[in-house]
This record gives sequence, structure tokens and C-alpha cells, in this order.
Amino acid sequence: MQKMYIDGKWVPSVSGATRDIINPATGETIATVAEGGREDARLAIAAARRAFDESDWPRRPHRDRARLLMKLADLIEANAAELARIETANNGKPYVDAEDDAYTAANVFRYYAGLIGKPDGQTYDLPPPYEGKVVREPIGVCGLIVPWNFPLMMASWKLAPCLAAGNTAVFKPSEITPLSAIRLFELMEEAGFPPGVANLLLGSGAEAGAELAESMHVDKIAFTGGTETGRTIMRAAAGNIKKISLELGGKSANIVFADADLDVATDYGVYGIFLNAGQVCASGSRLLVQESIYEKFMEKLAAKARSIRVGNGMDPETEMGPLVSKAHMEKVLNYIEIGQKEGAKLVTGGRRLTEGELAKGFFVEPTIFTNVTRDMRIYREEIFGPVLVVQTFKDEEEAVRLANDSIFGLAGAVFTSDYENAMRVSGKVRVGVFWVNAYHPAFVEAPWGGYKQSGIGRELGTFGLEAYMEVKQVVYNREPRPLGYYHWNRS
Repeated sequence: MQKMYIDGKWVPSVSGATRDIINPATGETIATVAEGGREDARLAIAAARRAFDESDWPRRPHRDRARLLMKLADLIEANAAELARIETANNGKPYVDAEDDAYTAANVFRYYAGLIGKPDGQTYDLPPPYEGKVVREPIGVCGLIVPWNFPLMMASWKLAPCLAAGNTAVFKPSEITPLSAIRLFELMEEAGFPPGVANLLLGSGAEAGAELAESMHVDKIAFTGGTETGRTIMRAAAGNIKKISLELGGKSANIVFADADLDVATDYGVYGIFLNAGQVCASGSRLLVQESIYEKFMEKLAAKARSIRVGNGMDPETEMGPLVSKAHMEKVLNYIEIGQKEGAKLVTGGRRLTEGELAKGFFVEPTIFTNVTRDMRIYREEIFGPVLVVQTFKDEEEAVRLANDSIFGLAGAVFTSDYENAMRVSGKVRVGVFWVNAYHPAFVEAPWGGYKQSGIGRELGTFGLEAYMEVKQVVYNREPRPLGYYHWNRS
């Protein structure tokens, strides 16, 4: 059984409960892990609280924290192949993607190790004899909750800036994909992070996660996941007015104009939705195609979707793996059934794949719907699977209106050879991440987050570090003397 890491020790759950971890490509149990609950969360929070309040961690020189982050980055890179195998077995994604996630995680830790030592703060002019400055300080104990679609990479997005800023952390991975996080914490222990600074809490969101959100001893919650859970966390965080960062759902629009390169646009159209089997918050799940190229575009798009190689992520030929769990597969298949009942046209896909070695896994065909209207659930709701809906538009005005017709505002894209058109559209579509003639590239240097119900705050870049810091004003009186306000010291 694999355990939790609390206060520098590997421990089972207080209740002794465990959870079996399933390989979604085979349906086999690949590990058994401790199943934490509210009491385990309280122990982890207490350890993080002590480390923040009583140890020197928040006040250590930047270079000391940076040295630990750099050492961890080196260890992640040295163990990237192992981490990728763990991620593929637990999450199902192709090994090549899991390996890329491991190297990305190492780069994120390196980035924040470097950023934390850069010049910061402000000074400002005040009437004599006062001087003023602004300093940034760590927030305190941070509860970090990540989803199952990018377990290792999401861990780095939250842990790196949190620890770089001098906070302490209670990190909770998804209960169904904890294995790469467990290995990451083994590497953190090897790197030499002090006890209580970073704690690994396993268990469900309903129990372990809820305790983090509700606890009066947690100063911040950073959560990536579904919008409904985000609302629940916001309500719970109100108890002690926690700082919150939320990266939530999406129903992102990918706009293709008639002057786009069709080979490029269809390549990215397929990649935008079927990467990680559509289990990406920023997936281009709504494709908007200009009417004049619709028939030709759809012919190319459907042919490419049908030719995607679906299989076990450890097979080097695999281009799309399984969905993460049986329950999630059934949810996606239900959406496909709903789309057909609502009257959308199923162009390709729509079935669970059960041939040969796929029989015991949770595989769903790359699926495309057309004849989609705005009142359909498959148009409005986040499916989080390999399901694409396609609409047509007449002109730029209609394309922008359709793109913005969503409660979400995480990402979007436009494909066109007209630079001015691209810039106009990028300024009108209300999303936090927008690509021109590309889809899905993400960079540690650039902010990530969404408008509307796609979340609050930003991760990555300098914004990601600022999200884990408080801003303090300090005013210094250079010539202290009696105030003269009260009658006893007036002349």
C-alpha cells in the first residue's frame, strides 16, 4: 500500500481505509493507496500550520528555497521516464505526452526557482519625514487541489510558485490518479524539503478536499477542476475569507475563416479536441467554420478524426488513449446519446471501442457532431471527452457572437491568413487564453486562466507567483517626535 506524506513521514490513513487504483487502458488494479479523510486532512493542515508559523521556512532567503526547487527539478528530469510510465498507467494518456508533462513539470520548478530571486517590490514618495515601500510576503498555509487529467503537470503549476513564495502546502491530487504525485513527493523528500512544508493528502474531494476548503487554518485554496466543485469551494472558503484561485471549466471555440490553410486548420482542429481524449479544460470543443469552406473542411476533418490511432498509451503507435475511468466514460457516452436524441448529426465516432485489447479499457471513438444548435446540451455543457460540435458562420460578426455564446471563457483560437482579422477577433472573444493559427501551446512564462465561469485568478508566469503572495505597505517615519495632536503636547 502506498501512503500519504504528512509532516515529513509516510503514513496510512487514520481510519485504515484504502483505495484501489485502476489502469484505464486495461481495467486492472495497479496500486492500492491510503484513502484519507477529514481527520487526515486536519493532521496535514496542522503540520503545514506549524511549518509556516514556527519554522524559518517563510523567512528563509530566496536562494535557499530556490536551491531546493532546482534540486527537485533535476530529480524530476532524471526520473522523467519513470514518472511518464506511472502517469500513463494511471491516467491512460500516450506515453509521449506523459513524458512531455514530466519535463514540463521540471521546467516549471526551475522557472519559479529563478523568478523568486528577481527584483521585486516598490518604493514611493511621501511627504517628509515619511518613506514608503511595498513588500510581498507569503500568504500562509495553502490547500492545493488538482484534477486527474494532467496530474504531474498540475502539481508543478501549484506547488512550484506556492513553495517558492515561502508558503507551506497541503497538496491533494485526484483520488483516481494519485500515483505520480506520490512519486513526486518521494523526490521532494529526497531533495530535502523540511518536514511540514509540503504535505501529500490522499482521498476524495467530498472528504479530504472539503476539509481543506472549510478549515479555518488554511489561508488559501488553489483548485483546478469542474465549475460546480469550484462553486462549492467558494462557499466553503467564505468561512475565513480564504484567498482562492480557481481554474474551472471551458467550452472553447475554435474559429476557422475561409482564408485559412485547411491542412493546418484541420490538423489543429483534431488536436484541439482529441488531445488527451478531450480531457482538457481548454479543449477546442466547439468548432466554428465559415460557410464557404464548410463541406471541404468537414471532409478533411472527419477523415483525420477517423484515422486517429486509439489504444493503450504505452503502445508507441497510440495517438489517443482511454478515458480516465469507467464512470467518466459512461458520462461521455451519455452525452453522445443526448446529442443524437437532440437531433444533432453524428458525422463520425460515437461508440465505445471494445475490439481486441481495448475490450477491458475505457475507450471512446473520436466523435464529431454537426447540425448543432445553441439550445442543445452538447453545445452548451462541458463534456470533457473526445466529442466535437461543429457550427457554421457567415462573417466575422457572427463568428465572434457564437464564440462568446457560452458561460465559460477559458480559451479560444482563430485560423486565418489575415493578420488584421486575427487581431480584431482576438480582441473581441472574451477568453483568458487565445491562439492565432495554433491550438493548445502553453508556456510557463505566460498567464493561464479564464473569464466568466472559467475561474478566478491566473496561474503561471509572474501572475502565478503573485497569486501566492500578500502585498504589504510599510511606512517609515524618519524623524519620530511627539505628534502634537493631543492637548498635552501642544505648545
